[in-house]
Amino acid sequence: PIPWIPNGFYYEREDDPARHPFYYAGLYYLQEPSAMTPASILPVMQGEHVLDLCAAPGGKATALGAKLAGEGLLVANDISASRAKALLKNLEIFGIRNSFVTNAYPAKLAEQFAGAFDKILVDAPCSGEGMFRKDLANARVWSLEKVKECAKTQHEIIRQAVSMLRPGGLLLYSTCTFAKEEDEDVIADALMRHPDLELVQAEGADGLTAGYPPCEKALRVWPHHAEGEGHFLALLHKTGEAPAAASKKMHTVRNEKLPQEVRDFLQKLPEQLWKGRAFRQVDDQCLLLPEGVDLPDGLRYLRTGLLLGTCKKERFEPSQALAMALSAHSYPDTLDLLADDPRILRYLKGETIEHTEDEPLKKGWVLICVDGMALGWAKYAGGVLKNKYYPGWRMQ
Repeated sequence: PIPWIPNGFYYEREDDPARHPFYYAGLYYLQEPSAMTPASILPVMQGEHVLDLCAAPGGKATALGAKLAGEGLLVANDISASRAKALLKNLEIFGIRNSFVTNAYPAKLAEQFAGAFDKILVDAPCSGEGMFRKDLANARVWSLEKVKECAKTQHEIIRQAVSMLRPGGLLLYSTCTFAKEEDEDVIADALMRHPDLELVQAEGADGLTAGYPPCEKALRVWPHHAEGEGHFLALLHKTGEAPAAASKKMHTVRNEKLPQEVRDFLQKLPEQLWKGRAFRQVDDQCLLLPEGVDLPDGLRYLRTGLLLGTCKKERFEPSQALAMALSAHSYPDTLDLLADDPRILRYLKGETIEHTEDEPLKKGWVLICVDGMALGWAKYAGGVLKNKYYPGWRMQ
């Protein structure tokens, strides 16, 4: 166990967890121990509206999404389009169905989400001094000028983040650098500029070192004190009381009527997945929006809610993302295999798999599972299971 991360564990290199079927089922994420800390200590509750402002590649966002447990809203953003695509993949692998994935600068987000979030995580881009031991290439390009440039960016990012935090909300600021200019100095400046902010002591991080004055309530992870790389964390509270249901007031839901083939497929799914939620169709794609919210205009979205699938000539093809939001207990037609069944690896590589006589299947879409957890779809017809595992995710 990682001492300061309740659900974090070290593993041996020879374990090779990235090759295990459970990894493809989204049961765990591989992440540097110190990098697990921000999402671990930000106290997210089910039903809240949460923003991960600099979210790619998705380790922190998936942890926040797990805390929400399908309720409320997670907005996961990154300014890099390519990194935002990796973020989307990780959220979908983990079956997180209540998220918006955006590709926007913080100022653009702030225009749409003023005072909208209960919790915000800002894992700010930084000079990366805490990772030098792990990545020598970072050390070679380091300079004092880079520290100054990063600090300037961080001051702007936290300013925009504060504007999106509701009164009573919490903002977790973190970096993977030792530089005081990017850590305590950024927090001290934010406290000075925003009198309604206060630095509070984070819970659940016993054994980590206190920050430098005047930010003793901040936390530092030092590589020579903990089995992890360097990290800085500060938890900020926005004082004042939020108006009633402030975190729920975003935009009016505009529901759309679904094609009959989509409605027929939904009848196979648990009602709690889709009942009372709004749907939206974009071209041939059908999306299920998080409960009680709609997407603001003027932003670039990679995904809005859960992609249910695509409509093609009066037939519906369920998506890989939908598969990952299900389990063997939430879909009637499944082929549930043990983790050591050789068919699992063949399926993950995109190959055709067989079924036995004691595994009766119905014609149509079959959910392939490992120990009850979904991996993806296959289509059964004429005694053959056609592999529908998403090509871009296949095991190499």
